Amino acid sequence: MSKNNAYVCQSCGSVASKWMGQCSGCSEWNTLVEEQNHQVPKSLKRSKGHLIELSNLEEPVAELPRFKSTISEFDRVCGGGIVPGSVVLIGGDPGIGKSTLLLQVASKLASNGVGVGYISGEEALDQIRLRARRMGVESTPITMASATNITDIIATLKETKNLKVVIIDSIQTMYVDALEAAPGTVSQVRAAAHDLITFAKKSNISVIMIGHVTKEGTLAGPRVLEHMVDAVIYFEGERSHQFRILRGVKNRFGPTDEMGVFTMTDLGLEEVQNPSGLFLADRQEKVSGSCVFAGIEGTRPILVEIQALISPTAYGTPRRAVVGWDSNRLAMIIAVLEARCGLVIGMRDVYLNVVGGLKIQEPAADLAVAAALVSALNDRPLSSDAVFCGEIGLTGEVRAISHMALRIKEAQKLGFNEVYMPQVNQGRLGKSSLENHTVNLRAIGSVGEIIQNFGKLGSGKRISNYG
Repeated sequence: MSKNNAYVCQSCGSVASKWMGQCSGCSEWNTLVEEQNHQVPKSLKRSKGHLIELSNLEEPVAELPRFKSTISEFDRVCGGGIVPGSVVLIGGDPGIGKSTLLLQVASKLASNGVGVGYISGEEALDQIRLRARRMGVESTPITMASATNITDIIATLKETKNLKVVIIDSIQTMYVDALEAAPGTVSQVRAAAHDLITFAKKSNISVIMIGHVTKEGTLAGPRVLEHMVDAVIYFEGERSHQFRILRGVKNRFGPTDEMGVFTMTDLGLEEVQNPSGLFLADRQEKVSGSCVFAGIEGTRPILVEIQALISPTAYGTPRRAVVGWDSNRLAMIIAVLEARCGLVIGMRDVYLNVVGGLKIQEPAADLAVAAALVSALNDRPLSSDAVFCGEIGLTGEVRAISHMALRIKEAQKLGFNEVYMPQVNQGRLGKSSLENHTVNLRAIGSVGEIIQNFGKLGSGKRISNYG
């Protein structure tokens, strides 16, 4: 091995002096790759530092201008639009529609008079033109190029006039010619991203980078890449579903955890203005194991159906299959129902599904999951006009959740008549909030009240034994 070479982990970026089968930093196997020119010289000539200007918090701050794409779902996740000079990283599974989404964003921005450059390192220009023709945006004034050398790309962008937004597809295909490592390696991704970020800040040009993801669903490459950029957005969805979710996980210029909903069509992606109505469109009433959850994604309330199925196990170990929710949290809810309510679920197969391909992350779904499990266990449907939301503790209490007024308002807008919520939240709602709602608010103090009041929650055959 050359003196300046090192072995770098492609998952976490840890550096080793020799090859090892398992990385000592992240414990991943077969991720160490030899890279050249990675080590920093021991002796560096340091120049005398210059004085920097210090300021205080009382200085006036101007409102940040933004480039609006007029795609409301995309602008919502970005915090109201693209800030000039910002760097946005968008990741997603292969074939999920990242390039399609950004081509639509580029065409909208270009139609609104914003200069847009589209640099592709994965596709030829004719392929981009064919996609644009299929989407009906071939006449928009977008400047395109197919290149992978970062030095050439930045030199070209500096000479391009009236350029405001640059799209890089993708950062893993870009390389810096000063490094001898292959494109996509940790050192190349880090160096290419650093050069693009420096260019964006100095020229006040916004850069949107597409990033590949690993099999675990996280962005490939060094974790420092997500720290370097201003916003990180994931484009999610199941290929078997038409829904696509644009979810923000980091944003220096807006709220995090915002969500935008799209549907994939032959003409590209179409934004969904009312996701709750879309996710509940095919819901069947009077079916056991079905429950409606009133959730919050960022600042947006959304109603989604949660389905549960409990059946006798055919094997020695019962199955726990979960789609769209945390499997560990499902195990906790089952344990609480058994220990605090006397239900017997442990020796049965449990299947839980969030309809529509949506992934729920907030713990407020606990109460809806518990209601769906009780309904499935007793083969008795819940009321079709009721929604549930609340967090369940290990002692069986239903704990308070945030944004209760928004959840109630969304349920009322879609025609639901009852909202089962934590008892603490009902006490916190102001008098004006209670008077403005026409829905019936049902306070739940503990998970045991779901079983005690099960006769009021649904209709069907009478339950005689909860065990």
